[in-house]
Amino acid sequence: MTVRIERPLDEISAFLADPPNFSRWASGLGRLTGRAGGRRWVAEGEDGAKTEIEFSEPNAFGVADHTVFPPSKEEVYVPMRAHRNGTGSEVAITLIREPGMTDERFEADSDWVARDLERLRAVLEGAAERAR
Repeated sequence: MTVRIERPLDEISAFLADPPNFSRWASGLGRLTGRAGGRRWVAEGEDGAKTEIEFSEPNAFGVADHTVFPPSKEEVYVPMRAHRNGTGSEVAITLIREPGMTDERFEADSDWVARDLERLRAVLEGAAERAR
């Protein structure tokens, strides 16, 4: 899943390198409530369940991979990249189908990721608009 964002790659990379920013757009991760240590953070979902998320090291290459450690199942690796594209950037999340996942569940997850990417675009483009 990919979304075009009318912001330069270095700005997007810096935004994605700061884990608390994920709470502004990634509804699937919940709200970050604090650090668990190192690059690992604790998030709380709408249902109050706590999950740990480990984020990639900050970098200028647009790599924003993260691994989610839900309390009741195996970890979920989420590859995420931002790429320069002209005056803007493309941000992509690769949704990996988990073993045993139904077509319906995969489609629902795909829709959720698409909504979150659109929210990321709105947050980043809106912040730029407000700065003018």
